[in-house]
Amino acid sequence: MKGLEGKEKIFLFGCGLCATTCKTGGEKDLAAMEKLLAREDKKVTGWIVLEPSCSLLEIKRAYRDKKAEIAFSDAILSMSCGGGTQAIAEIIEDKDILPSNNTLFQGEISKMTLREARFEQKCSLCGECALAETETICPVTQCPKSLVNGPCGGVKQGKCETDRERDCVWIRIYERLKKKGRIDNLRKRKEPPDHGANKNPRSLSI
Repeated sequence: MKGLEGKEKIFLFGCGLCATTCKTGGEKDLAAMEKLLAREDKKVTGWIVLEPSCSLLEIKRAYRDKKAEIAFSDAILSMSCGGGTQAIAEIIEDKDILPSNNTLFQGEISKMTLREARFEQKCSLCGECALAETETICPVTQCPKSLVNGPCGGVKQGKCETDRERDCVWIRIYERLKKKGRIDNLRKRKEPPDHGANKNPRSLSI
């Protein structure tokens, strides 16, 4: 298992929010991981599911409560998003922190069945929100070209030229504006997104 070579005693961190919903970091997932590690002759010294795993305060509390198990471990496996993994490393500096998940995006979950969930990307965290002008449909994220002033010339029968199964987001925006009587919003020319507003790394004080 990549990153865990030579490490026999593992402590597991899970997340009760996003990772649990994604079935990659809840209690059942940690139990399954324990069985998987056991087949690799590795012992889980303990585990905890945080609410959420990106909260430094929650991690500090967990570290205090689970200090003995963590100290006995060779490494910590974070079954959360990248933000949660980095937060754990901020607090627990004397252990190797390894991620088990690859984080793709922030979005919304739509329950398709009782056992399955589908995720749709809704926000790119661009720092220049246009939702007020586009009736809460984000063209920056949902248009493959991130167009902010209407559809491109490739739209055909309401479908995106990059994926003929996907509705053109600007047609959806138009229909919603029309329904609300706000078509004039489309006459307001918008400047291209300032990608500098989303520079990395960032910090924020409130």
